[in-house]
Amino acid sequence: MDSSLPPAAIKRLGQNFLIDPNIVRKIVALAELTPTDTVLEIGPGRGILTEALCRASGHVTAIEVDPRLHAFLTERQPQFSNLTLVLDDAMTYPVEQLPIGTIVVANLPYYLSTPLLFRLLDQRDHFPRMVLMLQDEVADRLVAKPGSSDYGVLSVMAQYAAEITKAFRVSAQCFRPRPQVGSAVVLLKTKPQRALNQEKEAKFAALVKAAFAHRRKTLINSLKDQGYDQKLVAAALEALALSPSLRAEILSIEKFIELTRRIYG
Repeated sequence: MDSSLPPAAIKRLGQNFLIDPNIVRKIVALAELTPTDTVLEIGPGRGILTEALCRASGHVTAIEVDPRLHAFLTERQPQFSNLTLVLDDAMTYPVEQLPIGTIVVANLPYYLSTPLLFRLLDQRDHFPRMVLMLQDEVADRLVAKPGSSDYGVLSVMAQYAAEITKAFRVSAQCFRPRPQVGSAVVLLKTKPQRALNQEKEAKFAALVKAAFAHRRKTLINSLKDQGYDQKLVAAALEALALSPSLRAEILSIEKFIELTRRIYG
């Protein structure tokens, strides 16, 4: 086997390698990198984006779970003294040990994009902004507004933590192999101030998940089915001048925050 050839994609790892240099330029421009910035890249793949990030920033940490790709990149990129290649799983790698102010730029593996996103948002004090390639439908859910069918747990939790913009769509032709789904790049600017303390944030997250657990039911019934005290919820809704017949997808993030404060005091 010719070691100079890049490793083939592994389907179960969700590997779709970006091949379009124009999309790479757009991603790097969106990240607004400076020569003093530290960057985290998840899933560098064959390194097309990694090289551009190394040129635009001060230091890049690239986490690759596939030993073949890690070896391929290690062999081919000695020219980048500002690159640290890590063979690890981004779901377990200690991202909290990266410098505060690190910018995340990544083409996330689509089968893991939501848990990875939540993990990064949990450590958002470290990451002022993130430029992420995601499945188009996930991007739509991230920016969805109350009242739309895409609005749900992901929308509320992500928008609670960050200001989110769907920057541009990316054609399947920009990848090898071509993915079966559309892709989009989103910009997340994390919020430095937290509306709730850490203890209340956990309760807020549980409340939001319970609220959307039964989308067709009213909010009060969905929460009741998830074990919440119906009288307590009814009193909280009344105090906020909210109808007892409303459904979760009508409620704005601000109202979910207020509801959490009312229910938990």
